[in-house]
Amino acid sequence: MPELPEVETVVRGLRPRMEGRRLARVEQRRPNLRFPFPENFAARLTGRKVERILRRAKYMLLHLDDGQVLLCHLGMSGRMVIHEKTGRQPPAPLDRHDHVVFTTDQGTEIRFNDARRFGVMDLFAGAELDSHPLLKDLGPEPLGNDFNGPGLAAALKGKRSPIKAALLDQRVVAGLGNIYVCEALFLAGLSPRRQAYTVQGGRAERLAAAVRQVLTRAIEAGGSSLRDYVQADGELGYFQHEWAVYGREGEACPGCDCDPGRSGGIARLVQSGRSTFYCARRQR
Repeated sequence: MPELPEVETVVRGLRPRMEGRRLARVEQRRPNLRFPFPENFAARLTGRKVERILRRAKYMLLHLDDGQVLLCHLGMSGRMVIHEKTGRQPPAPLDRHDHVVFTTDQGTEIRFNDARRFGVMDLFAGAELDSHPLLKDLGPEPLGNDFNGPGLAAALKGKRSPIKAALLDQRVVAGLGNIYVCEALFLAGLSPRRQAYTVQGGRAERLAAAVRQVLTRAIEAGGSSLRDYVQADGELGYFQHEWAVYGREGEACPGCDCDPGRSGGIARLVQSGRSTFYCARRQR
């Protein structure tokens, strides 16, 4: 599933093509994704101007000129793919998994392609943004000013779950997923098994800084291309080549001077049904 860096990368790719542009045509090619589309979905979008495209956690938010907000979630396999208009050349044929097609007044097509149909699209009044069921309980943005060591420590206080599970709780911090939690815990030197309530003071400061650093580097690399994810322009992300521990079971972690043949290298364990990768020697 695309995580925060992948969604942020897609948002940045869509802005030059959609912000300030009018949706000349919107084609809804099936009745539902994970949930049914809102009533009169395509008609309510057609003719509207996209004023801003923002990200909240793993959600894309397209603010329209009539006060409506289009919420998009990529789900497991969703992609926003841009097809630019080039002279008289017609766009590529539609794929059977192209479920929604947005055409701007410049002729650019943005196709929402989702083979597994776990994506979400909703259309609602902007005044309902803070109370929307998918958004109202989200924690602070990890790249925002509200996310810091003291704030993280306060959110973790009293939590008896492992720190990895706590970081995946969207009420603690918004937008983190399995890959980047593993990477941030490694960078902060914290074991994924550590009880969340013990991450206070300096530990919380290190962890907050590590989360920011990992996410920033991932966005600069265009995210991690894993299975279905590509950027909006069709390019792959490259952060998977910089993973320190994720998916590297049995290998030496960066900067490690131990012998993986003797120590076992990077370890893998399953927490809440998800694979966790970590260095037992460096993460405490």
